[in-house]
Amino acid sequence: MPNTMIVIDSQADWECHLNPEQVITFEQFLAHQYPINLTAKAGKKSRLRVINLCKSHAYLSLGYYCSLIAEARGHNVIPSISTLNDLSQQELTHLTLSFMPKLLSKAAFNWQVPDVTPLMPIHLVSYFGRTAQSEYEELARKVFEHFPYPILRITLNFNGGWQVQAIDAVSPDSLNEREAEEFADALDNFSGKVWRKKPASKNYRFDLAILVDPQEKLPPSDNSALKKFIAAGKSLGIDCELITQQDYLRLPEFDGLFIRTTTSIDNFSYRFAKKAELEGLVVIDDPTSILHCTNKVYLADLFAVNKVNAPKTFILSIAEQDQIDSKVAILGYPLVLKIPDGAFSIGVEKVKNKTELDNALQRLFQRSSLLLAQEYLYTEFDWRIGILNHKPIYACKYFMVRNHWQIYQHGKSRVASGNFTTLPTFEVPKVVIEAAIKSTKLIGDGFYGVDIKEINNQGYVIEINDNPSIDSGVEDGYSGDELYRIIMNEFLRKMERRKNTVN
Repeated sequence: MPNTMIVIDSQADWECHLNPEQVITFEQFLAHQYPINLTAKAGKKSRLRVINLCKSHAYLSLGYYCSLIAEARGHNVIPSISTLNDLSQQELTHLTLSFMPKLLSKAAFNWQVPDVTPLMPIHLVSYFGRTAQSEYEELARKVFEHFPYPILRITLNFNGGWQVQAIDAVSPDSLNEREAEEFADALDNFSGKVWRKKPASKNYRFDLAILVDPQEKLPPSDNSALKKFIAAGKSLGIDCELITQQDYLRLPEFDGLFIRTTTSIDNFSYRFAKKAELEGLVVIDDPTSILHCTNKVYLADLFAVNKVNAPKTFILSIAEQDQIDSKVAILGYPLVLKIPDGAFSIGVEKVKNKTELDNALQRLFQRSSLLLAQEYLYTEFDWRIGILNHKPIYACKYFMVRNHWQIYQHGKSRVASGNFTTLPTFEVPKVVIEAAIKSTKLIGDGFYGVDIKEINNQGYVIEINDNPSIDSGVEDGYSGDELYRIIMNEFLRKMERRKNTVN
């Protein structure tokens, strides 16, 4: 695995308690005089990690050239040139912040902040995403994910709510004694844990990160399934490691990323997918698939344009509510209302009459300016067809919850789900398989779960899930451990193809 190298201006500057064998001067770095122990242990991947701690990162300074040269040599460097450029211009910083929906604002508006005068700014210092002020830890970490820089000073002001006013880069030599100690501890932690080296193990051909969220109540894969993915990967020469959102900056360690946490555009999973794709990793599911599959408005339009058989659907706009009645008249009652980005039957309501419709519209339009109205098609179960690289790999019948019209029913304290049956794909009606393949070809060659209703020998595509569930004893009910090998083998195929292309 890659090793960490710290670059400084002068050895006289180094008073940190990290292993001095990791530290070199800029002149040594420029002359390729890397520590022998790092060069010798780089392993099958020659890419080293560089922490650039030069005093100045201003344009054309030694620190600037350090990051520039590190990137030219293919090293993974912090801070990157992109980060330096963004932080040098506050307008670019604020532009980046504007594209983080709910990320910073959600944290900022939920702090239990001390009693302070609202007009008085709050200043905090972040060392590799850590801060001594515990109430701001989440903010410091999330800012660091978007601006990976060793030391950042974050300024907050109050304007109807707490907002990020400025993010400034800080040089290590400007720290006082207490701050220098905090920085040294953070550097120890960051270099030793976040960019940690994996213990010596079998020489695997590829490294695969499996992204999970230990706090998620309805994850796409249970712990037993995750263990089976890891075992299947290792049998094919792929070393699999479970990672969480804390491991964002470790992505360059890996050859592939398998997302096993629920995806959405404003969730950390999408940021992981984007970063992994930019780093050249094989990603399932890729950010484009996430972007398209998590929005039901996009899917409805896609199905209509490409003549995919689906329930009759209309898009309802909050700005054109005068057209709703005419669309509802075509659909008739009962009908189904959906928010565009709901998952696990959340944000989906069945309405039986005009009164229920008006009440549901009032609730759902508060969550989205566009809604979908869809004809209600009754079936005892939905087909779920797993598609990987345009091929069906499993088939399930998900039955509706007893005395309910969906496969999930959300209560106040628990979520109920219906029964299921797993079948071999060759026993599934041809029209169902064809509908699944046709619809996913419009998205990509990733891993999808297609929900289909079968009525009168017709397959009606309800939606395409970019991150379908694989739970032990459910989706693998027919093929067993072979299902996990099929998915891992697709990673292997794509990683080998990528390696051959790069070489």
